[in-house]
Amino acid sequence: MAISTNVVGDISYKGIGRIVKKLLKNGNYKLCAAKFGQPFTIPQHQTVTAKWRRYDNFPQAVAPVSEGVTPPGRKMAATDISATMQQFADWVEISDVLWFTHEDSIPDVAVEKCGIQIGETLEVVTISTLKSDSNVSYANNVASRSLVNSPVLPGDLKRIERSLNTNKAEMITSMIKASEKVSTESVDPAFIAMGHTNLKADLEAAEGWTPVKNYADSGNKIHPSEAGAIGVFRFVLTPLFTPWLAAGAASVDYLSNGNIINVPAASDVYPIIITATDAYGVVRLQGFDAVKPHVVMPKASIVDPCAQRGLVSWLTWYTAVVLNSSWLVRYEVCATAMP
Repeated sequence: MAISTNVVGDISYKGIGRIVKKLLKNGNYKLCAAKFGQPFTIPQHQTVTAKWRRYDNFPQAVAPVSEGVTPPGRKMAATDISATMQQFADWVEISDVLWFTHEDSIPDVAVEKCGIQIGETLEVVTISTLKSDSNVSYANNVASRSLVNSPVLPGDLKRIERSLNTNKAEMITSMIKASEKVSTESVDPAFIAMGHTNLKADLEAAEGWTPVKNYADSGNKIHPSEAGAIGVFRFVLTPLFTPWLAAGAASVDYLSNGNIINVPAASDVYPIIITATDAYGVVRLQGFDAVKPHVVMPKASIVDPCAQRGLVSWLTWYTAVVLNSSWLVRYEVCATAMP
């Protein structure tokens, strides 16, 4: 069915602003991975590609210089990284009967659901980028995903912390603020570990686990979905960090295809993405048109002569990219079936 795309919709521009805020309010709660990347906004009417340049550090100049002899100096070396924004969009059609007669305000419900959909869409796009990175650590230090047969282990986390420190990774001290504007807010220094909610029981059983309620300031959560901390790692859990089903070693102790099993079967393998500052970037369009909502009431047209259909739609620009793999670790674990 052909639809019109060259109109703002049958609400005022002021109304559009309210819709944008409502979409972002619903969507931002779902953002986890998208909040801890380095934010990059592209001004309108310029380009769809974001570019970063990372300059390599100089080695220590430990060799003494001779009197009157100028040292040879050093050239600067840089690595360019680029990412191209893509469009993401969806829409829902609403009949005139539902629009005007249903006891619920169907357009408002549609706007709310679209807001949630936007947040989850951007989150899954970001997670997919992070899961594809090559810097990986397997539970209990096994050699590959197919051999993973262990839950989260404190010893693994200590090795990951050591690796991040060796690579001069810095703890995260800010995240993208939950608002329609592109800005950041401060958080207490930590490496952020993001994973699936199915891992919560194993984390709670791990040595050194501190739940949020036992923080010195329990209201100082970095995210509504933060569960707790182990050492320098703060864990944020969301069901959007989906596992690789039946990809690990055979066992009866861990979930397999999402199920509790009675006979040995390949275990599901869950990613925990551990990130430091500036390990990855997230890119979106700057300004009012970062999210374009359309609310079109049923009205007569060539394709709908009896004005029987309305719609709610959205469109946004976004992408994510890994900036420094040595500051990002994909830690792969199993989830205990009967915690």
